[in-house]
Amino acid sequence: MSRSTLPEFLAQHHVTADLQTVILGLAEVSVTISQALAKGALAGILGAAGAENVQGEDQKKLDVIANDLIKDALAKLPAVRGVASEEETDVLPCHTDGRYLVTFDPLDGSSNIDINSMVGTIFSVLPHTGSAPVCEQDFLQPGRNQAAAGYVLYGPSVMLVLSTGNGVTMFTLDQDSNTYLLTDAEVSIPADAKEFSINMSNQRHWTAGMQSYISDLIAGKDGPRSKDFNMRWVAAMVADVHRILCRGGLFTYPWDSRKPEQAGKLRLMYEANPMGFLVEQAGGEVWTPEGKILDIQPEHIHQRVPVILGAANEVKTCVDYHK
Repeated sequence: MSRSTLPEFLAQHHVTADLQTVILGLAEVSVTISQALAKGALAGILGAAGAENVQGEDQKKLDVIANDLIKDALAKLPAVRGVASEEETDVLPCHTDGRYLVTFDPLDGSSNIDINSMVGTIFSVLPHTGSAPVCEQDFLQPGRNQAAAGYVLYGPSVMLVLSTGNGVTMFTLDQDSNTYLLTDAEVSIPADAKEFSINMSNQRHWTAGMQSYISDLIAGKDGPRSKDFNMRWVAAMVADVHRILCRGGLFTYPWDSRKPEQAGKLRLMYEANPMGFLVEQAGGEVWTPEGKILDIQPEHIHQRVPVILGAANEVKTCVDYHK
C-alpha cells in the first residue's frame, strides 16, 4: 500500500509554502527528539536538570534539550517571525519578515520520561501581520486564529497529529526512512463517550459541579447517568488527548482550590488552544465551565485555563453540571 508522505500531503491539500516549511521544520526536529528519547539512560538524558522553568516546575534534562532543539530549528526558518515556549519567560524574535508565530510545549508529560512512558511535543502556529518588531502582544490571539496546530506523540511508534483547519490527520514515523507517512486521513470523535480521563487524586479540591459530575460517572449504570464509564489517565495531556482522537471519550483538568487564584493547571497558548483546535476539527468540543476555549482572548502567554474536551455530547453534559 502506497502512503502519502507528510510533504506530499501538505502539497496536495494546498497548504501555503511558508506554512509547509514551519510544519516540516517541526516534523524534522521531532525525529531528533524521538531518537534522543529512544536512547534514554544510554544517552545520559534522564533525570532532573536542576532548575525550574518559568512555570515554577522542576525541569527534566530532556525538557531543556527538546526546548533548545525546537527553538534552534524554528529560528532557522524565514517563515517564522517569533516563537514562544512553555519553558521560556519571554517570546523570542526570529525573522523580521516571517509570516507565522509558533508556540510550543517542547515535552508535554515530562514527568513520564524517567519511567519510559509516553510524552509528546505540542505546537500551535499563528498568523502574524504588521511590520513592527515581534512582541508578546502579537501572540495574544484567540485559538480560532490558529493556522495550524498539532502534536508529536513519542510512544511505541512516533506519530504526528495535525490540523491546518480542514480536519485532523495522523502520520506515523517510518523509522527506516525517518519519514512521516499518512495513516489516518479523517480523524473523528464520536459525540457520545464511555471513557473519561481525570486525575482523581485531586477530587476533594474541585468545585461542587465537577465533583458531582465525576461522582455520577463513577456510579455507572446504577447512578443518574444509567451508564458504565471507564477511567483512563496517562498523566500526559498529549497521550490522553491522543486516546480520545483514536477512540473517543472525555478529558478534563479542572480548576482546584489549592491555588484558587490560578485558573487551572494547563496553559492556554501551549496546550489548551492547540489541543482544542484538533478536537474541534475532529468534531469534538472544548470548553471551560464558562465558555468555549478557542474564543478566549489571551491576556498573557503563560495564561492557564481549566479544560474540558472530547466527545461533544459529554462535554456539554459536564459543562451543564457547573451551571
